Order: sequence, then C-alpha cells, then structure tokens
Amino acid sequence: MSFQDKVVLVTGGSSGIGAAIAIKFAEEGAKVAIVGRNQEKLNDVAKKCGNPLVIQADVTKDEDIKRIVNETVKNFGQIDVLVNNAGIVQIASIEAENAIEVFDKVMSTNLRSVVYLTNLAVPHLKKTKGNIINISSIAGIRVLSKEGFCYDTSKAGLDHFTRSIALELASSGVRVNVINPGPVKTDIMSNMGTPKEMENVILKNMQGMTALGRISGPKPLLVHHL
Repeated sequence: MSFQDKVVLVTGGSSGIGAAIAIKFAEEGAKVAIVGRNQEKLNDVAKKCGNPLVIQADVTKDEDIKRIVNETVKNFGQIDVLVNNAGIVQIASIEAENAIEVFDKVMSTNLRSVVYLTNLAVPHLKKTKGNIINISSIAGIRVLSKEGFCYDTSKAGLDHFTRSIALELASSGVRVNVINPGPVKTDIMSNMGTPKEMENVILKNMQGMTALGRISGPKPLLVHHL
C-alpha cells in the first residue's frame, strides 16, 4: 500500500511509539502532522520526518484538540489517517484519597481526548475514506498489576469505543482499528515522574507475563500500522 502524499495525524508523537509511527509514515512518503506537549522532543522527531507539521498541544484541552484538527486541515487540506496514540500511565489504589483525581486525569488523556479528536476528525476522514488507528494496550484486555485500575479501565474503554465507531463508520468507508501492544520500553512512565527504580520493577513484572519473556521496543509494532 502506498502512503505517498497521504496525510497522517499522530498524537503523542514526540517520543516512543508515536514518534516511531510518525517517522515510519514519513519514510513511506506520507505528509505527517506530529502532536505533543514537549516542543524540544517534537523538534527532534521532526528532523526525521522530512517536512512535517509540528503542533505543540495538550490533548486534554478542548481548544487544543480543535486547533490540532484545524491546523492539520489548513496546512494539508485533508486527513487520511488519524493515529490516536497519546496516553499516560498513573497508578492509584481504589482506597487512595486521590483515586478519583488520578482516574479523571488518566481517562481525560487516554479516552476522552480520543473521543473528541475523533469526533472532529471524522468529517474529514469520510471525505478521504480514511483510517483511524487507536493505540491501546494489553492492559485493556487483562489486568497486569495491582492499583492499575485507572489505566486498565481507560484502555478497556478505548477498545470498546473502537469497536463501536468501527461499526458506525464502516458504511462511510472509514476503517477503525485498535492495536493492543504488550509491554513496550518507552519513556511514558518517566514522563509521568515514575521513579526509575519503580519503573524497572514494573517492567520486570510485565516481562514475566509475556509469552517470549521480553519487553518490546516501538519499532516492531510499525508493521501493524502500515
């Protein structure tokens, strides 16, 4: 399949899986819009993407989501592929005083932002008979650790959201798919302030749950996106 001159919008594109996706699409000839909060990291990724549109934005803010879609369409004239990749990981006990605060923060980033961005992008995707790719997690299918209910619930919700809109949009020629990676070594936890020692413990526990007993990197996932 050729992606020459296709317009691909990637959230969470400043690092990890999102950065790898943006770079690969650019290598395949696509016009890429990269969204993230960290301008310096976005600039680093942009250097590997030819001449991308770089959008510094926070997907938990409605005005930023509107700006993401508007700037992409203004710059490229269309959207062919939407990759909803932005996400955070935070843990909390259901008994913790801040349980609802953490839950709201995770759901806002991992699920609500996807719903709203998709809502605004779909009219453009219908015109191109485009594609939506939602990056979920194995955590949406099985519980990997204690005190992970916020993240697990957000990803399970993302999975079912994907199925629902896939059914709704099929008749319009828009394909919607979800990818549920196992443990992937990225900086998602360090970005949220997780101590390195705790991060290593979490990754080690997850590694023991995989069939091959190892943690993946972002690049092996790319074949599923293209």
